[in-house]
Formats: sequence, structure tokens, C-alpha cells
Amino acid sequence: MYELLSEPIRRYIRDKRWEALRPIQEAAIKYILSTEKNYILASRTASGKTEAAFLPILSKVKFREPGVRVLYISPLIALINDQFKRVEELCAYLDVPVTKWHGEANRTLKEKLIKSPSGVVLITPESLEAMFVNAPQQIVHLFSNLEFVIIDEIHAFAGTDRGLQLRAILSRLKFGSKRPFRVVGLSATIGDFQQVKQLTADMENTTVLRDKTAKEMSATFKFFEMDGADLPQKLIDDVYRETRQQKVLAFPNSRGRAEELAVRLKKEADRQNGHPYYFSHHSSVDRELREYIEHFVKENRRYPFLIACTSTLELGIDIGSVDRVLQIDAPHSIASLVQRTGRSGRIEGAQSNLLCYATGPWSLLQSLACLQLYYEEFIEPTTNSGFAHDILLHQLLSTVKQLSGCTLPTLLQRLNSIEVFADVDEQTRLQIIKYLLDKDMLEQLGQELIIGVEGERVVNSKDFYSVFKSEPTYRIVHQDKTIGEIPLLSIIAVDENILLAAKIWKVVDIDQNAKKISVQPAKDGRKPKFFGSGGDIHPRVREKMLELLLQEQLVPELDEVAMEALRQFRDDFSHYQIEDLQYDRPVLIKDGSITWYSFQGSKINRTLHALFRLVGTEVNFDDSNSSFIIRADLAELERLISKAITEISNIDAHLAICLEQQPELINFSKWGAYLPFQLQCVLLKEKHYDFEGAQLFLKNLRLVALN
Repeated sequence: MYELLSEPIRRYIRDKRWEALRPIQEAAIKYILSTEKNYILASRTASGKTEAAFLPILSKVKFREPGVRVLYISPLIALINDQFKRVEELCAYLDVPVTKWHGEANRTLKEKLIKSPSGVVLITPESLEAMFVNAPQQIVHLFSNLEFVIIDEIHAFAGTDRGLQLRAILSRLKFGSKRPFRVVGLSATIGDFQQVKQLTADMENTTVLRDKTAKEMSATFKFFEMDGADLPQKLIDDVYRETRQQKVLAFPNSRGRAEELAVRLKKEADRQNGHPYYFSHHSSVDRELREYIEHFVKENRRYPFLIACTSTLELGIDIGSVDRVLQIDAPHSIASLVQRTGRSGRIEGAQSNLLCYATGPWSLLQSLACLQLYYEEFIEPTTNSGFAHDILLHQLLSTVKQLSGCTLPTLLQRLNSIEVFADVDEQTRLQIIKYLLDKDMLEQLGQELIIGVEGERVVNSKDFYSVFKSEPTYRIVHQDKTIGEIPLLSIIAVDENILLAAKIWKVVDIDQNAKKISVQPAKDGRKPKFFGSGGDIHPRVREKMLELLLQEQLVPELDEVAMEALRQFRDDFSHYQIEDLQYDRPVLIKDGSITWYSFQGSKINRTLHALFRLVGTEVNFDDSNSSFIIRADLAELERLISKAITEISNIDAHLAICLEQQPELINFSKWGAYLPFQLQCVLLKEKHYDFEGAQLFLKNLRLVALN
């Protein structure tokens, strides 16, 4: 395939002294150069996917013609900044300019691109949205001759509102394009290829190229039970001993826990005269600090380090190969486990190295289930309800703003050209438009629809460009240097100490108007409270947890303490006569109450909880262990379940009453609150709950109590 590439690209490969092309690169070169299809390139982490896309695309594109020819779309600004140097180095062989376009990018270089559109642009969906809204003339000026769109980490968009927005943006780009452009998506973790193919906005013309080559992995599990809100000291001691001479990424599942881990390990290192390179890396740490950390670990060849991080280092930011990946408590998905584990052993021939710490039996069981499904090559398929009315509303406002007003037929024509909204009938579109007119989000001047008074307030905000919610924050400042941010809702007082950026800070002043907290270094403190959950757990994970719980065989990845914890946990459930893993569920009856373990996914559990409340039952629900505690006997529980099944047939009326009483229920959707009430109810039903899945589960359920 090497000979199919252009001479400048072949020279790049020779200069890099590659011995051979990777399998995914061979396949991409063959098919991208010989067909006109869209492609999804799926292969493991560090398998050369970026080059697999760019080598044939740069060989094929006619860069001498005016306009941006290749558009690279990333879910993260940090990933754009990281990939920029790689892409720029490659494009230099063709004398093709590369431009970063996002809120933090150089304005002068953006202006240069506008004056003379050419080359490759790296951008986020939100920056494209902002361009549609604020400078629509630039969309045509820059992208009307586009040939290729590359979507990096495409799985990150699948099944999300951002994915719906991305599909809408691609359709809108096509509307002003002089020629059809092709889409190439890149991913290491795809659970549902059909869902990911939809993200090209041209599913029928999209093919998946998959390299199934697996990387060997070594996994070890350790168990240190929690006794309070903080990580056990014995766990901290063990992490320090295990990692003090290694390069490590640690994933503790939350920003607050990442801060706690980094600070306490640094304290332990100070006590034992160990190395000082303990960092925290997450979205609330200031960008400059994050970039310093990324640069340090990428260039560092000599010193060990540990970064306590969240999903900011889960995706493809290149920090080189680390010796080991730590997972503190269960990951929320197998997809995350695959991405995280792939950060180690990136050198050819090396194996990935995973060390998992569990702080409770349920966390241990979920971690094991994720690992087992990883071995079975199962990755959660993304779920998409097909109900995109909230995103349609957002794109409708964006389109009216883009066109500086338009007639109703023109607006409907534009919406009809956006494939992701194909299932929304014209009557519903007109219903949304009428509601926006009634609420002054839109205004009608003669035949023209324009943005209304209320709409201007919304559309002119920087917050308009995204379809995900961002929590309001305080800026944390030390000597005029920004350290990071913490949520506005955190209860913080002067003289209180907090943890941020792997350091301890004392609050010296709070400026409520400027939303700024001034701090100085301190010796002790507590982790700030960050909001937001880690995501829903898939039903297959919970079913695998039940399967592992009922087994007796040893698990080789567990150390002695973890194996004993699992043995005791299994013993608690060993007397239940579970025959059907899909529908048999254990029930514990004790002291006049019942604990029922559903072993269901988060979405169905959330639905079951809503149904129990609907039938007038007080229930103590905990999704982390799929438990429902009810003051009842077995017969009463069976009666409640039967009643819940009956009430599902009238669920629309029930949801309407609930939403009237609790409008905040719609807050899971950023744009849902702007919909007509009737459509809010449908949105709540389709996106937040799964009544169909819950009904199927309850109808087939067999409660298994101890004899």
C-alpha cells in the first residue's frame, strides 16, 4: 500500500524510519484511495489510527484548489492541541498549512485562514456551532470546497446529545458545500457499529474497517474496605509502594477523589523522601497547569510520576507510554476500561498493565464484571432513543440566527435537510416553532422569523454553542495565577482549606461578584465537592456481576485479601436458588423489610424507582448495588410489582403530573426546558427512563427468597 501514497507522504514515512505500515493503516490506504465511501477506522489504542486517516487523505486531496480541504473534529480542545504538532509535521511535507480553531487558539492565525482559506483545520463541534451562529459567512467561505471530515474518538459522540448535534452540523455543512465531502471516524472502543456509522450523517455510505488485533494485558485486583468518606490509609500506603518507581496514570472516577489521591500520595512521598511528581489532571484544573503536566510526562524519560486523572486523559492525548494504569474502584463502563488500560504498554510488543483497587464488595464485583466482559470483547452499545426534539429546538434557533431571519418555508426546508431530525414530523416542528413564538424566543416580522427578545438572551450567550450542561464555578486564584475552578454550589468559607491541582490551599478571600476565591498554600485540607455522576451502568455489566457472584471458581487476578472478600460476598448469596440470570433476582427479608437486588442497568433501575414511588411506596434505592429496600413482606412486594406493571399503561399521564410538580426533572437535558410541556413529557419518558425495558423485566421477574 506504501506505493499508493503520494511521494511527499512516502518521504515522511522514510524519514520516520517506519519498518512497516500497521494493519489499520494498510486497510485505510487501500479503501480510502480506491473508493468514495465514508469509513470508520476501529483498532486498539496506539495502533496508528491518526496516521491511518491522514496518510491516504493527504495523498488524495487537491490542496492547490482554494478553501479548507480537510476538517478534523475532536471532542476535546486538549486533543486538538496534542494532535496539532503531529498533523502539522506531516502536512509540512506537502507545504499544507494546519490551523487550530477553538476558543483558546491564536486569533492571528485564525484571521490568516479567513483571508486565505486552505489546508487542514482542527476544531470542536462547539466551535463550528459558534461559527454558524456568529459568522455564518465564514462557513461557506472556509468550507464550501471541503473534501474530508475526520472525527477523532468518534465513540465519544455516540449515543449522546453532542452526537446528535454533530450529525446536525455535518448536514448543515453539506447544505453550503459545492461538493459532497467524505467522513472518516477514528476509535479504539466501539460497542455498536451501527450507532457510530450514523455519526457520519450518511450511514448507508459508511463502512467499518476493523483491526481485531488484541493487546495482552496483565491485571491485578486488591481490596481495602472503606471506613468513612476518605480512601483507607492502607490503600494509600499500598499505592505508594506499588508505584513509587513507575510512570503511572491513576483513574479514581471523580475529580474530588483524584485530588485526594494526589495530595495524600505526595504527602507520603515527602515523608519517605520519595519523588515529588504527583499531579492531578481533570477539567477543573487550569488549562495551563494541565498542559504543563502533559508536556512534562511526554518529554520525561527519567523520572517516575503519578497522575490522578479523570476522563481528560482517557481519550487519545499522547503522553507517551506509562508503566501501569491504576483504577480506583469500578469504572462506569467497559469502554472506559479499554481506553484507560490502553494508556499503558503503548510500546510495540509490550502488554498493558492494570492494577485495580476496590474499596467495597460491590465495587470489587463490578470491576471484575467489567474486566471479564473486556476479555469477552464486549463493549456497551450506545443507546439512542431517537427522540431528538430538544436538539432540534437548539438547531432551529441556531439556523434562524445563522440566516439572520428567514421565512417559515425556508426554515422548514433547512430542518428537512438535517438527517438526524428525519423522524420528527412537520406537525411537531410547527408545534415547536409556535411555542418559541409564544415565549418570545422567536418573533415574526411580516413573513420573516427572527430571534425574539428572550431568544437573543439565550442565543447570544457563549453557553449556547454546547448541548451539554456546564456547572457554574468559582475561579481559584493564588497571587493572580489561576489554579482552577470549583463548583459555585460548593460550601466554602474563608479560612477553610481545600484540595486542588494536587495541592492544599487555604481560602483567604471570596469575591462573590467576580466569582473568585483567593487562596494561599496550606498544610491540610479537604477535597472540594464536585457535582455530576460518572454515567449509567449497562444491564450486561450487572448481569455479569450476578453471574460472578453465583460462581465458585477462583479468580486469578485477585490477591489473597480480594479473593477472601469475594468469597465472603459469594457466601452471602450462595443459598439463593438462581436459575435464570436474566430474570431471577434475590430478595433478602429481614426485620420487617425487604431488600431486593435487581441487578439491572442504571436506566431501568431509575425507572423501577420511579414506578415504586408512583404506586405510593417509600423505597430506599441505591443504584451502586442495584438495591431497593422496602418496608414490606414478599407478598406485598409482589403486589407492588404487579401494580407497577399495570400503571405503565398510563405512564404518560403520571409523568405529566410529576413534571408539573417537579419541573427540575427535565434538567438532565440542557434544552429540554424550552420545549412545549407535552414534548417535555415525551423527552423525560424516552431519554431519562426505560419503561419498555422495565415492563419486560417485571413481567418475567421471579423473586427468589431464602427458603
